[in-house]
Amino acid sequence: MDNFLEKILPRDGRFGSGPSKIRPEQMQAIAAAPFGTSHRKPPVKGLVEDIRSGLTDLFQLPAGYEVLIGNGGASALWDAVAFNLVEKRAQYAVMGEFSGKAAHAAQNAPWLETPEVRTTAPGTLITNEATAGIDTYLYAHNETSTGVYSPLRRYGDSAAGAGTTGGGDAPLTIVDGTSIGGGYVFPASEVDFYYFSTQKCFGAEGGLWVAFASPAAVARIEKIAKERWIPDFLNLQIALENSRKNQTYNTPAIGTLTLLSSQIKWMLEIGGMEATAARSRANSQAVYEWAEQHPLATPFVKDPAYRSPVVTTVDFVEEVDTKGILQRLRENGVLDIDSYRSLGRNQFRIGAFPAIDTEDIVKLLQCIDACLPLYTKA
Repeated sequence: MDNFLEKILPRDGRFGSGPSKIRPEQMQAIAAAPFGTSHRKPPVKGLVEDIRSGLTDLFQLPAGYEVLIGNGGASALWDAVAFNLVEKRAQYAVMGEFSGKAAHAAQNAPWLETPEVRTTAPGTLITNEATAGIDTYLYAHNETSTGVYSPLRRYGDSAAGAGTTGGGDAPLTIVDGTSIGGGYVFPASEVDFYYFSTQKCFGAEGGLWVAFASPAAVARIEKIAKERWIPDFLNLQIALENSRKNQTYNTPAIGTLTLLSSQIKWMLEIGGMEATAARSRANSQAVYEWAEQHPLATPFVKDPAYRSPVVTTVDFVEEVDTKGILQRLRENGVLDIDSYRSLGRNQFRIGAFPAIDTEDIVKLLQCIDACLPLYTKA
């Protein structure tokens, strides 16, 4: 440990954008978890029931919305959406690596018409646009790779006049909330299908996906399941039927379910979504205010209205050796603030999830300040 950092190091140095920090209390919950039992037996089914009811309360889901849980993480859902929710043609808003991968799944699906893909440069926002012939609108609520936040908006109802399908159904709005679900207050009624991963705001491990489906999305899933062959692993009708039984189709990682359940209970205990969102907002604001005032740094996302509250990105001038700082911090137990690999920027990406204490964010920034003189060319 470096002497010049010793007194300012965070108590917990985990600032990754996923997998994220796991609270010690979550690990204690794992020690008491019902390992060694089938996921179709009461102990694990009770765990899944707690998760589904807890998420319903946490997100204040409207009547008729259902909580689905499945294996494979958000990556599996990118393919599942193409199989189960897009009838003929979708429109994607792409503003980074992850929203681009979601669009790629529909582009490769031979049973669908070529999707309309709206793109923009990394660090900037692009939104969907009501278009005739589109039955499904898809976008990311938060682009994890760049730290861009996209305001939530329903396109199904507003586009119903121009974009109705041949069957007369209104288009669906599908939102990828992979890294922001659990860290931001939003009205679930504004979307038909909202999904996220468990290793971001919920401090669990990867490999599971969670989704909220409106009655319209459930109807679309049930309709397409009768018309199209879908691999069982990606079949949302099967996932829906199993979720209603408080189980997953495939054997889940019970440890991950336990971590997720523990985090949901903690979020509800501290005041629900308003409280968890406030924690993330305090963390991200500390980073953005520091970057705005720093002579060597600047927020990557220029428009404050579109800066993520859960994944912050900060650019540095070329004279700063960010790789050297990353290595020095890692040697002192401060981890995973690297820029997203494909961006190739002189940048830090700092997780601001609810489990992270703002005091630790402030200390992280102090550590960066302490390292900068050593890693900045004159």
